[in-house]
Amino acid sequence: MARKTIIAGNWKMNLLPAEGEELVAELKEQLQIRENLEVVICPQMALVPMALDWIYDSVIQLGAQNCAEKLSGALTGETSAELLKVLGCRYCLVGHSERRSLFNETDDMVGRKSQVLLNMGLTPIVCIGESLAQREAGDHFKTIDTQIAAVFSQLDQTDWTRLVFAYEPVWAIGTGKTATPEQAVEIHRFIRSKIKEFAGDVVANATSILYGGSANAVNAADLLGESEIDGLLVGGASLKAEDFSQIIASF
Repeated sequence: MARKTIIAGNWKMNLLPAEGEELVAELKEQLQIRENLEVVICPQMALVPMALDWIYDSVIQLGAQNCAEKLSGALTGETSAELLKVLGCRYCLVGHSERRSLFNETDDMVGRKSQVLLNMGLTPIVCIGESLAQREAGDHFKTIDTQIAAVFSQLDQTDWTRLVFAYEPVWAIGTGKTATPEQAVEIHRFIRSKIKEFAGDVVANATSILYGGSANAVNAADLLGESEIDGLLVGGASLKAEDFSQIIASF
């Protein structure tokens, strides 16, 4: 069976309710149903309940940008995976580079969050990738290996087939720089080889690996044309209906 192609829009801390509703309305007008394609929007948390209404009667799926590593407790300001499920989310980003760098999330925390989401029946989109310094030092493979190992070490084996990974070279996020298709494919192949090491051929071949890092309407077709790239995690370009629709149409 072909791996699912996922194109997810990470809105980050952008858009007010009226803007989000207008964006989704425009997307719904322009989207066409395609076999084996999943389109996901990930609004900031306060917009999630509203977004469920906005995507009603459409192919768009709802995702969140983060969750807590525990289901409940004295964790002021956090959001539980259980609440995300109740609010209609199907996906949740974990380990985004901004969470790692700005909020000191560790590899182990990312693994624990992934398992909590899986326990709730949600699909974690696990973000992994190297900084510019790590790439220039030749440590990018080691960095990604460590990130992947930390996730699998926290997961129940029965959940391995339910993961999605997103490779996001940190040096290409919000910078306008994009890894070349060759650079992206090299890392995607490496990620799949590490998944194979940890979980075997069946899981490795079934796991969708997305590319995230200044993906836009101009480069989407080239990136999606690579067999190792199973979709895109889109940042700024997902905030404009025309751009995001063009990216989706590139599949």
